[in-house]
Amino acid sequence: MKAIQQLTLLLFLLITSISLAQENNNSTENSKSTSVFGKILNAKNDSIISNVNIVNLNQVKGTISTESGSFKIPARVNDTLFFSYIGFETITVKVTEDWLKFGDVTISMTEKGIALEEIDIKVVALTGFLEIDARKAPIYNNRRYSISGLPKAYEAGNDEPGAVTKVLGSIFNPADFLYNVFGKKGTSMRKLRQIKEQDEIRNLLQSKYDRETLMNLLQMDKVSIDAILRNCQYSKSFIETANDLQILDAISECYEEYKVLKRN
Repeated sequence: MKAIQQLTLLLFLLITSISLAQENNNSTENSKSTSVFGKILNAKNDSIISNVNIVNLNQVKGTISTESGSFKIPARVNDTLFFSYIGFETITVKVTEDWLKFGDVTISMTEKGIALEEIDIKVVALTGFLEIDARKAPIYNNRRYSISGLPKAYEAGNDEPGAVTKVLGSIFNPADFLYNVFGKKGTSMRKLRQIKEQDEIRNLLQSKYDRETLMNLLQMDKVSIDAILRNCQYSKSFIETANDLQILDAISECYEEYKVLKRN
């Protein structure tokens, strides 16, 4: 009888050990960075969509779909993938265990309904005399610098002595907007460096002006992004006309300045 009890206990311990080992293996496999595969189609007619931008918001990795509409991107379970393409609604998709297990999935994207807006064209009456007409040209005090390879100039912000006041004051005033954003959004702000190191994502941001990809990457709304730039002394014209890459670099520069001032 005693031998049977010992054998039963031994079997129980053996089964428990095997179960724990399997759980650990599954956990290890899930934590490893794998890749997911898929194909992107137009929801309207199931036609292939190539050159769709896909970004893993968790790992800050990016890729684009091929001519056949297929894609491959590093991902783990519960990662969020962001899909964007001109003329189509952006979508976010969660990576599931089934996706990793069974392989390819089909992602359907829906075309946007675009409403044409009325445009007002202002007429500038020219006299033909350069000295007179030159006075009518608008004068902007925004300070910008150009970067080789990029079509648009960057704005350095207000470089007058009082320009740093806003950032400096935010460190000592917990109620200040910058203090709250940079303090509470530390994880999002730390993503800035990762984003800037990814050529695929930088190329994507350089071609975009709607802030949508940037909002998803930083987990911020457009109002917050614009408010950061205003508090960092960037002009209204820069905020309205800069592409997403320029906005990213502007926020990153302001955040780095914030960290330096905070340490001091």
